[in-house]
Amino acid sequence: MSLKVVFMGTPGFAVTTLKAIKNTEHKIVGVVTNIDKPAGRGKKISTSAVKDYALEQGLNLLQPTSLKDPTFIDDLTALNADVFVVVAFRMLPKVVWTIPPKGTFNLHASLLPNYRGAAPINWAVINREKETGVTTFLIDEKIDTGNILLQEKIALVEGETAGSLHDNLAPLGGEVIVATLDALEEGLKANPQETHGNEKDAPKLTKENTRIDWSKSLLEIEAQINGLSPYPVAWTEFYENDTSARFKIYSAKVELCSHNYPPLNIVIENKQMKVAHPQGFLLCESIQMPNKRRMEVKDLLNGYQFDPSARLK
Repeated sequence: MSLKVVFMGTPGFAVTTLKAIKNTEHKIVGVVTNIDKPAGRGKKISTSAVKDYALEQGLNLLQPTSLKDPTFIDDLTALNADVFVVVAFRMLPKVVWTIPPKGTFNLHASLLPNYRGAAPINWAVINREKETGVTTFLIDEKIDTGNILLQEKIALVEGETAGSLHDNLAPLGGEVIVATLDALEEGLKANPQETHGNEKDAPKLTKENTRIDWSKSLLEIEAQINGLSPYPVAWTEFYENDTSARFKIYSAKVELCSHNYPPLNIVIENKQMKVAHPQGFLLCESIQMPNKRRMEVKDLLNGYQFDPSARLK
């Protein structure tokens, strides 16, 4: 026996889980992804990673312009799927997620009810969690509040970034989705989320909450940088010769020590770029100077000399 599945997703993270389903006895009867869109400076038409994989595997592909389009709803219904699986996709209207008899479940990259929202991976790193994980849950009218099917934990390692955690969670998500499909076939029942009032949220990343707050401790600043790397990247203001511009930090380490430098002064020592802080220094490793590409600091210092007035804010 196997379940007939419609898969909905867009980015590479979703492809990992789609591949996991493809390698089981469950039958993928349809794949739904975003429409092709122009991207980049040349506005070249770009396809989603899920579409590319679906075409490569000869899967039945649907790309609706509207998820409420009656023709799309009819096409979905005609697939007679047992369950819909959603990974990194848009919010579904009720007319869609109520179609399959076993429901529609989503994979969320946190241990719900913690980190409901758009950026659970980033905020888990920013908040220096010791562990996180993935959750499969049945979709309902609200965001990330549905009844839980399965969960699996994973430990965060020292120096974890949003990028490395993303890469570790993707295969785990695939395993949990397959386990969820197997369990649903055997009659798995979902359980309501238990909230206690101290859960953390994972709001959308914005210009405001990705700016470095230098009033925080060095360890908190390091965690923010890691939690926003490689995207969308922590930033701050760079001042030099009475001009200012945005300065991005992809990677940095902490040096706790005493010194006499004013806070946020840029200090160049032993081919290192340090940012002075009351607790010591932030050692920048990979940065993006204003109007330049990302560079390793050791390479930048081979040809660039900071003005004595250079500082961050």
